[in-house]
Amino acid sequence: MTDPLHIIGAGMAGSEAAWQAANAGIPVVLHEMRPLVGTEAHRTGGFAELVCSNSFRSDDANQNAVGLLHWEMRQAGSLIMQMAGFHQVPAGGALAVDRDAFSAGVTAALKAHPLITVAEGEIAGLPPEDWSRVIIATGPLTSPALASAIRALTGEEALAFFDAIAPIIHRETIDMDVAWFQSRYDKEGPGGTGKDYINCPMTREQYDVFVRMLIDGEKTGFKAWEASTPYFDGCLPIEVMAERGPETLRHGPMKPRGLTNAHAPSEKPYAVVQLRQDNRLGTLYNMVGFQTKLKYAEQVKVFRTIPGLEHAEFARLGGLHRNTFLNSPRVLDDRLRLRAAPRLRFAGQITGVEGYVESAAMGLIAGRLAAAEAQGRAVSLPPATTGHGALLNHITGGHIETTDRRGSSFQPMNVNFGLFPPVEKVRVKDGKRLKHAEQAVERKRAYCTRAQQDFAEWLAS
Repeated sequence: MTDPLHIIGAGMAGSEAAWQAANAGIPVVLHEMRPLVGTEAHRTGGFAELVCSNSFRSDDANQNAVGLLHWEMRQAGSLIMQMAGFHQVPAGGALAVDRDAFSAGVTAALKAHPLITVAEGEIAGLPPEDWSRVIIATGPLTSPALASAIRALTGEEALAFFDAIAPIIHRETIDMDVAWFQSRYDKEGPGGTGKDYINCPMTREQYDVFVRMLIDGEKTGFKAWEASTPYFDGCLPIEVMAERGPETLRHGPMKPRGLTNAHAPSEKPYAVVQLRQDNRLGTLYNMVGFQTKLKYAEQVKVFRTIPGLEHAEFARLGGLHRNTFLNSPRVLDDRLRLRAAPRLRFAGQITGVEGYVESAAMGLIAGRLAAAEAQGRAVSLPPATTGHGALLNHITGGHIETTDRRGSSFQPMNVNFGLFPPVEKVRVKDGKRLKHAEQAVERKRAYCTRAQQDFAEWLAS
């Protein structure tokens, strides 16, 4: 008889992984410490409990990356998407659910499955050595004992801290008639060209207004369990730096020294915002040093005052919050296995994805990969042109491995088209030149059409 697959954590990822593996014919032991051991955020012992919003975001599979992920999961027989459909509540174009009914439905389905055994209780430390196949899907609130054991095994300095995230922008929405490529002092770093940053210049007047907007902007507060966790050294929010004095940013992340505006060489910028390539595809750029607690709408308003970013589209906005995630590009292989101990596979938010749907999607992939491995079947990975493949590629190899004071610039990410290989731009349709907004619509449709075709072929194979 096949050894059971042990899955630790019955959140979105663990629940989906268990369903996928069991439906492939693999016996599963699903471990959940709640309600015997609680967390700071959960209030029940139900599986797939939604601790924040009850929304799975857009359900548009033809123009939206998360809607595309919904579509792919449905095609793959996702339990999470099935229960979301059963317990949907009105939310316009979004998919939202009755959170209690949704969790109860997931719990009942998993407990009723003949190949799934539920084991209550905490796994305090690494799983026993005689568990030959394990998926760890414990999310951002991983128990301290397990987090400490993972940290010791991987050699990483830390797993839990205030995760400092700078906004990430789609490269094609940056106005290069204003911005320019240049590294400070034209220095060529390892693998660099001397033109590795996009630079956005500011006059003194623009800088003064920008600093005031940062200070006055509406900020988010910390959740109760985050309040006692200190900022990570070197990751102060941009608005906190601005509050330390009007010139602080000019001598920090916005210093103009060593940069010459290629569009106006004789005009010295008073300050400069730099953006650094964030993925190997070159489709995403992050705002260097711009981690922030500004509310999302406020970030869009403030950061679009930066010259060159007036029409910026954000792949993700900035934030600081307590999180637990692996430096996946370093410690996981392309099948989500821990390099230091391949019997351990990871899924969900702990791998470096953000969002309910993204977490469940990585659970879906982990469950399928673990089942195929247990049955001795060769299985290909989903293409990078699909939502599942793009996320998997980001967390296991698509990210550029630059270093900072924390040792890595890898950050969790929601699914977005910036993670996909680019599609050809559609500038003309039916003999008519498309406006910028129309081009964006056609581009999103092209991403979704390609992904749906490739995902269907992958499932069939």
